[in-house]
Amino acid sequence: MAKMVLLASYVSIAGNDLSDHCNKIELSAEVEDKDVTTFKSLGWQELLGGLASGELAVTLQQDYAAAQIDAIMWPLFLGRVPVDFEVRADQAAASASNPKWTGKVLIKEWKPLAGAVGDVAEAEASWPTSGAIARATS
Repeated sequence: MAKMVLLASYVSIAGNDLSDHCNKIELSAEVEDKDVTTFKSLGWQELLGGLASGELAVTLQQDYAAAQIDAIMWPLFLGRVPVDFEVRADQAAASASNPKWTGKVLIKEWKPLAGAVGDVAEAEASWPTSGAIARATS
């Protein structure tokens, strides 16, 4: 199994490649556990998977210039509708060794300004996915 260091990951939100301003990406997915334990379970809990959900978390180096991070994200936040996302471990094309994950996220929060004296101006955000997350190798 090959090991990998994330050096050139890819993140796109609503068709905007934000990789040049992003220094952290985390995509998570989970299913609810539903307890279906009965007396026949002999004292052992039995579970089935319920609804699936996901979350995309990013850390972006803020940029207030025209057509940059804040100018892209603010209208998406105000839009109140899910937007497309795509993430890959590497910026190269999707392949068996570089899968891509796609779906929609709801930009339900945006922190346009955060930090202390001397900090890099960053915007951390996590957004819930809306609908299915797809994994593809092409």
